[in-house]
Amino acid sequence: MKRDIAKLFAVVGLTLLLVLALGGCASDPATPGEAPAPTPGETPAPDEVPAEDLGTIDIRFSTWHVPASAECVNVWDPMLAELEARSNGRIKTTTYYGGALGAGPEHFEIVADGLSDMGYFTATWTPGQFPLSDVLSMPVFVGGKDVAVDIGNAMYERILHQEFQDVKMLNMNGCIQSYFWTTKPVRTLEDVRGLRMRSPGGLQTYMIEALGAEPVFMPLGDVYLSMETGVIDGIVTCPQLYYAFKLYEVADHAVVASFGCVTEGVAMNLDAWERTPDDLKIIIEEVTQNPFRLTGGLNVDAIDEIMNSLADAGVEFYELPEAEADRWNTLFAEEVVIKWVEQMEANGLPGRDTLMMYKEELDKHGVPFPAYPSDW
Repeated sequence: MKRDIAKLFAVVGLTLLLVLALGGCASDPATPGEAPAPTPGETPAPDEVPAEDLGTIDIRFSTWHVPASAECVNVWDPMLAELEARSNGRIKTTTYYGGALGAGPEHFEIVADGLSDMGYFTATWTPGQFPLSDVLSMPVFVGGKDVAVDIGNAMYERILHQEFQDVKMLNMNGCIQSYFWTTKPVRTLEDVRGLRMRSPGGLQTYMIEALGAEPVFMPLGDVYLSMETGVIDGIVTCPQLYYAFKLYEVADHAVVASFGCVTEGVAMNLDAWERTPDDLKIIIEEVTQNPFRLTGGLNVDAIDEIMNSLADAGVEFYELPEAEADRWNTLFAEEVVIKWVEQMEANGLPGRDTLMMYKEELDKHGVPFPAYPSDW
């Protein structure tokens, strides 16, 4: 009897040991609705993945603007810093300012050919390459680059995209209001006739000719000495460039008139865009859509500050009386706007439709277009 009881306890003990051994090989049951805790060697959570494993990109950014300019200091530097910050360092940037990679007119090809990955270019400096986009250079009065980009982006979406198949366009603009800066006072059309004026190219060249002056194209870096020595009598350009190149030291007169400016934009090399991780593409598009509004650089208030600085430096700004302004704008309408439309139509391009679209976008932003043909 005692032997049988001993056998029974032995069997029960062995059974308990077996159950405990099997239980020790099982995982702890997961709490309903929660995933089991990862064991060493499993894939970490997304926020723990090293940046290099998520995908990174190095962006070489180029522009013809000089390093000390308001564009580089107040727009491009903070824009690129924002790209790096929003991407948690997965986007890294290197800048090539001024003529580091080539002259101003070469900057579209610098981006398109991949010498840089992203860059700011002036379409107006490559005549005939972007004919419809010259509509952004019409004689209008845009007060800030942030507004200019809103208008340019809208025009890009509506029609101008067809001219930029070789790059990924990030934004477009027509710059802002240019002025007529001269070494001696100008008050009437008669004062303008015979003057030699540096032109940024494009439609501003035709505006200078319409006024009876002679357009001269030269690099901005040559303008200071040329005005100082009397080779040219003045320049048509925007306030920020006039200030950046210290041209107020050699020419302290400015006529306030609607000269418009040049067509510009930020583009990205197609190969660079394609190798960019999709989530970083979203960040790039958000940050670069309107960098002037993002940074506050060269918006209306910033331009006003530059104008005040120029006035403090001794520049005299002359507002044309209404009757004289009408004389100038009539010439611009007849000799620039209408002729541009006729030239586009003669080349099989929708010049009139494009101009009317532009007028619609200007009206949405309250931007005057005093040279718009009155009977259209």
